[in-house]
Amino acid sequence: MRAGRTTGHHDDANRMSDMATSPWAGDDRLLAALRDAARAAAAVPPELVEAGKAVFTWRDPDAELAALVYDSAYDDDLVPVTRGGARTLIFEAGGEFTIEVEVGPDVLVGQLVPPCPGTVERQLPDGDVINAPMDDAGGFALRPAPTGVFRLRCISGDQVLTTAWVPPEPA
Repeated sequence: MRAGRTTGHHDDANRMSDMATSPWAGDDRLLAALRDAARAAAAVPPELVEAGKAVFTWRDPDAELAALVYDSAYDDDLVPVTRGGARTLIFEAGGEFTIEVEVGPDVLVGQLVPPCPGTVERQLPDGDVINAPMDDAGGFALRPAPTGVFRLRCISGDQVLTTAWVPPEPA
């Protein structure tokens, strides 16, 4: 045995003492902590859970990500003007493409710039997809307009652009 190390009843007694003072020593305290944790998990807004799940769906390694660079819902100068009207979103991909979108109560309209014909998809986290053609000017319209989390996928020839997931408009 090395110097300074002890074994025996004192170590066992210390461990037992530590267990008796542990926050989980009593079943009632443990059950109360578990109830608190369950209540906290239930308090997470469903939109946040949906957005979290969306992060792990619809992965497309061949698609270029178009980042959200503007959202009128967060523009303090425009919020009073746009409330009840269309929400404007602008996405940029690699400095080469821009996707401009307006989300109204019934329809999502947009344009891919520079324009090129193709197809656009509106994707929802649950896997629901609707398609619409992009015309020669890059314009498109999708009905119905999304009411929750969504993203767009623009396909033109061998070019695929996928937008970041868009959260619902803040209340």
